[in-house]
Amino acid sequence: MNGSDKFPQRQPPRPEKRPTEDTRHGITRTDDYAWLRAENWQDVFRDPSVLDDRIRAHLVAENDYQAELMADMAALRARLFDEMKGRIKEDDSSVPMKDGPFAYGSSFRIGGQQPRYFRTPRDGGPEQIILDGDQEAEGKAYFRIGDVDHSSDHRQLLWAYDDKGSEFYTLHVRDIASGADLPDGVPDTGGSGAWVAGNRGFVYARLDPNHRPSRIFFHRLGDAVESDRLVYEEPDPGFFMDVEATRDGRWLLISIGDHETSEYRILPADQPEAEPRIVSPREEGLQYGLEQGGDVFFVLTNADGAKDFKIMTAPVDSPQRANWAELVPHDPGVLILSVLAFSDFLVRLERKEGLPRIVVRDRSTGEEHVIAFDEEAYSLGLSGSLEYDTDWMRFTYSSMTTPAQQFDYNLRTRERVLLKTQEVPSGHDPDHYVTRRLMAPAADGELVPISLIHHRDTPLDGSAPCLLYGYGSYGVTIPAAFNTNCLSLVDRGLVYAIAHVRGGKDKGYAWYEDGKRARKMNTFTDFVAAARHLVAERYTRHDRIVAQGGSAGGMLVGAVMNLAPEAFGGVIAEVPFVDVLTTMLDETLPLTPPEWPEWGNPIASAADFATIAAYSPYDNVGPRAYPPVLAVAGLTDPRVTYWEPAKWVARLRDLKTDDNPVLFKINMDAGHAGASGRFSRLEEIAYVYAFALKVVGRAV
Repeated sequence: MNGSDKFPQRQPPRPEKRPTEDTRHGITRTDDYAWLRAENWQDVFRDPSVLDDRIRAHLVAENDYQAELMADMAALRARLFDEMKGRIKEDDSSVPMKDGPFAYGSSFRIGGQQPRYFRTPRDGGPEQIILDGDQEAEGKAYFRIGDVDHSSDHRQLLWAYDDKGSEFYTLHVRDIASGADLPDGVPDTGGSGAWVAGNRGFVYARLDPNHRPSRIFFHRLGDAVESDRLVYEEPDPGFFMDVEATRDGRWLLISIGDHETSEYRILPADQPEAEPRIVSPREEGLQYGLEQGGDVFFVLTNADGAKDFKIMTAPVDSPQRANWAELVPHDPGVLILSVLAFSDFLVRLERKEGLPRIVVRDRSTGEEHVIAFDEEAYSLGLSGSLEYDTDWMRFTYSSMTTPAQQFDYNLRTRERVLLKTQEVPSGHDPDHYVTRRLMAPAADGELVPISLIHHRDTPLDGSAPCLLYGYGSYGVTIPAAFNTNCLSLVDRGLVYAIAHVRGGKDKGYAWYEDGKRARKMNTFTDFVAAARHLVAERYTRHDRIVAQGGSAGGMLVGAVMNLAPEAFGGVIAEVPFVDVLTTMLDETLPLTPPEWPEWGNPIASAADFATIAAYSPYDNVGPRAYPPVLAVAGLTDPRVTYWEPAKWVARLRDLKTDDNPVLFKINMDAGHAGASGRFSRLEEIAYVYAFALKVVGRAV
């Protein structure tokens, strides 16, 4: 596990220790590096230049250190970038989606970093660019477009952008004919809005200083933002909000919820001045979502013990829970993920035995049929439709060896039309690769799915390096989808594997529940079990496994480092949520109150405090040997604040007993999602992959 011989020996940055004590539930914790959290962190999100000079100097020193240790990887990073860029069709374009007299889509120009949004007349005529991301991003170090939504009369465009990486989006309305934005810029939004009937304005969620979408406003075009009408204000800081319009434009839906509880408030789209009505008042543990289908709402819910969800109907005029009627009953082990309504059909995406499938239901007869595929592991997604009164739906299929295929599907005739296959300009032969789905036995007898891909010529004698990816939180399922980037690893003889650990919904909702709060440790032991199974099946060996995870997945790899450091030859933690206990003890941080249902509330509960303290990566760093570590972060990240990995790296270096390097790379111009341009993002991936290849001795 010794990787020190692969890196030059240099003294890393050593931030000074300023011990800070915190006592909760009779337990005192000392944090030597709490000072790395800027006192004006809220201001830094909006203007990174106001960061404290001492903190900035330390972060710059970290970047200088990692650059020095990775300097010999410059040529490899360039090759990796060229390879990954070569697999992207530079002038790629989406298949336009029909809506009334136009079809709308997005595209890239050769060399372009940002998407362009266009439309084409359905009766013929030239393509019209309605928003040019490259043009809007010119001169900005960071630029990301949020939602883009045209008005129902096709004259205006509601669009949003973030130019700091802090996810405070500014909403604008563009006159499509002239290409000019109206003087209706709305700052500090969540990045989306919904048109009201008649296109006379829009509703949107505004973020408060703690980055929480706490208020919904109605903005009338031409009015000053200061006069926007408050539609609804959420008093509970533990709940997030968003607003959307139904596809037929009749209703505005205000969704309110945390990770366990839902509430919807609705109002007619032609009455944005009205008071929104509650569908079903929040009830702890009750989750539901709405999909409008003419004179009914389809309600996807876990009510009455439907752990894997069922579908109910409710009249749009009286959608209260007392009026819900069952349409698709709960089927234990078959998790319903989403619902899409059309005038004559209801479509649902569900997961059965770990694999996704699409079920189409005739609304008049109740007859159902299934769209599924035969590969061992694959990804399936609903692209939906902009139109409601249509027989055509769009979906996307891919596997770890099969490039994404986009289909239009006739819900009535079952005709399947292949619209587009993801083009890999540098070439891709699926027969050169092998994909498998393994089941790793966990300590308690559960079987943990592993999706993997390797080159057909890679010897499976236990010698191959492996990149093992995991996430395992919030019920997120990592799909076994086509990934052109990882082919740069696979072509160098690595096995690329995804561990579908508990905490995701890969095997149903119970798989999620069995990896959260009091049972969170299952997430980490599952990942270790996956690593051990890959070794037992002679795909790799422990000192050749590089563990990778981002955000909550960064917490995962940080935790398994403490749990079983000998099981891994390297660790890549991207925007890692590693200071879990400290963050969950601070209700002023953007995500803390809404996160308590996921992790527990250590402020109110001594039991939750003990549970989190047992795995929080920062709190469990100790005097032991660790593999080489790369941590990656963004200065303006509101989700995982920069100081979490900064502190973690400092404590690792202070306590570990080995000579392996701990690198920290922080993007001073970006947030949680990293660089915003598509090629800039590839440069970041090339850096991460170069680290992995360096660690396992495949830096060629």
